[in-house]
Amino acid sequence: MLYSITLNPSIDYVIGLPKLELGLVNRLESDHKLPGGKGINVSRILEQLGLPSIALGFAGGFTGKFLQDRLAELGLKTDFTKVADDTRINVKLKADQETELNAAGPTIRPDEVNAFRSKLKHRLQPGDVVVMAGSLPAGLPETFYRDLIPDIQAAGADFVIDTTGQALLDTLADHPYVVKPNHHELAELFGDAEYDSFAATAEAGRKLLGLGAQHVLVSMAGKGALMITKDAAYHGFCKPDKVQNSVGAGDSMLAGFTGTLAQTGDALEAFKMALACGSATAFSIDLADKAKIDAVYQTITVEKL
Repeated sequence: MLYSITLNPSIDYVIGLPKLELGLVNRLESDHKLPGGKGINVSRILEQLGLPSIALGFAGGFTGKFLQDRLAELGLKTDFTKVADDTRINVKLKADQETELNAAGPTIRPDEVNAFRSKLKHRLQPGDVVVMAGSLPAGLPETFYRDLIPDIQAAGADFVIDTTGQALLDTLADHPYVVKPNHHELAELFGDAEYDSFAATAEAGRKLLGLGAQHVLVSMAGKGALMITKDAAYHGFCKPDKVQNSVGAGDSMLAGFTGTLAQTGDALEAFKMALACGSATAFSIDLADKAKIDAVYQTITVEKL
């Protein structure tokens, strides 16, 4: 089974108007209430691929109920831990400029943490994969994701943490299933300037393998992405299209790779699906649907470096 963990999910209230006039009454042209959170994005893409997953995390209040109801409408299975405080609402304002107002989220209490960890331990089985992604709510230490790794590995499961910098380096000795920095983050990890070639980027990616990562992806925006293995490196890209949405593209790429690899064991096929999912979301207003993913998949090109 695939699990996603979103510790600080949200309802994203996306509002649109031609121009924001401060100090005046503004009439909206559009508004949408969407379930938000990086782990939730992973589960939503897995559902589009027909790969079952269960979304875990914390949810509370009327907003938490709305979140879970909306995810159920989208066909997702969830098992959130109930908390006393309300799940947050983030406002995404799309006018002449894009503005985001992100709330801090609930404060998680010790008994709620214990309930969550107990739920996770009870569910996990050998061969499961857990994807941990997104910000931490108040009440949790910065090491909380890393603190879950012993529980996951004790069950014989694999883990993915979508993080960067020292927090990523600190997990490598525990052999994460996949890591996915972008090319800027990869250079920063090793104190390098921007890499001037795919070969140089791939060589840096091999350092992550040497430090313990099982699979390495490096996203490079309009230049596609790299997959680095111990034996080879591959560059993949798709047919260009209009970019409409960068939010969730990385989560979509991670979902496509992790889910396909867990299902098939074929890293090259997983890489192609990762490229299709990430690009399809970038070419969509919201997260990509299966039809868009399938269409983009047909345009994927992968070359061995």
